[in-house]
Amino acid sequence: MYNKRPVNFANVRGNAVLLGQQFVGDVLHKGCVAVDATAGNGYDTLFLANLVGEKGRVYAFDIQQSALDVTARRLTQFGLDNNVQLIHDGHEKMDLYINSPVDAFMFNLGYLPGGDHDKITRSPTTTRALQIALNLLKPGGRISLVVYTGHSGAGEESRAVDEMAAKLDPRLFGVLKVAFVNRSVSAPFLIYIERVKKEIENLAP
Repeated sequence: MYNKRPVNFANVRGNAVLLGQQFVGDVLHKGCVAVDATAGNGYDTLFLANLVGEKGRVYAFDIQQSALDVTARRLTQFGLDNNVQLIHDGHEKMDLYINSPVDAFMFNLGYLPGGDHDKITRSPTTTRALQIALNLLKPGGRISLVVYTGHSGAGEESRAVDEMAAKLDPRLFGVLKVAFVNRSVSAPFLIYIERVKKEIENLAP
């Protein structure tokens, strides 16, 4: 059985993916609902499935069937395939499949490691997906985005995500950006978002 718990910040050694897992893992427990918006090779999906347990639910999206096949095999290997719905579609269509509040979303942008580097996440669909995630996120829920900047097309996407996050209403969302200052300018950075409130209270008398 897969028993990996959220990692400790002291042990991540600058690994952006593990930092993202730490952030969302702190708010997940058995019975929660989580979304892997970019299934890729399935590591985040596996991580989420372990945390939410059999009574929880994980939705994992990818436009590449090969990525979902790898993810499915990984989940089966650890006996965590019963609570995961693998969806062969873009994350910008998440609201067609999910209509209930979500506790956590994970985005790992860019291209599939070991896959076709021409198939990448792009700013129009990523920002659309992020807006859907923000709308579905429960108060106290969290979104983690690992944003890569070193490949073709990454600059536009990273700027769009950065600007969108910066404009979020601080009365509703807490937003943190984490960057590795002692690495190349093309190193990935992270954006953490936590929903503070569902909506702004009406202050009118």
